Amino acid sequence: MKERQDLRERTKRFALEIIKMYSSLPKTTEAQILGKQVLRSGTSVGAQYREGIRARSNAEFVSKIEGALQELEETGYWLELLMESKIVSKENLSGLFSETGELTAILTTCSKNVKERKG
Repeated sequence: MKERQDLRERTKRFALEIIKMYSSLPKTTEAQILGKQVLRSGTSVGAQYREGIRARSNAEFVSKIEGALQELEETGYWLELLMESKIVSKENLSGLFSETGELTAILTTCSKNVKERKG
């Protein structure tokens, strides 16, 4: 139960860091378009996770966790574009890249464990 609470908080902190990064973006069209994409996907991870922990079945849980994993993959893509287009420096995004990878690993393990229990 503590692990669930920790992950709830961690995904919320991730969303807040995404919001902070978005708020600091330049007001150029490119930055705002990419920023809105990462804002949407990055803040969705925690919502998907919370829906998952309220799931009524293992299949529903896995579906929500895999939805969160898709959002993390998309978030990583938008972060890469922000970095590679030189809108945001690699240094300023390193924490978000790191957390994206760590959350991906954690949620992949969660999904895998539940799938193994089923089979």
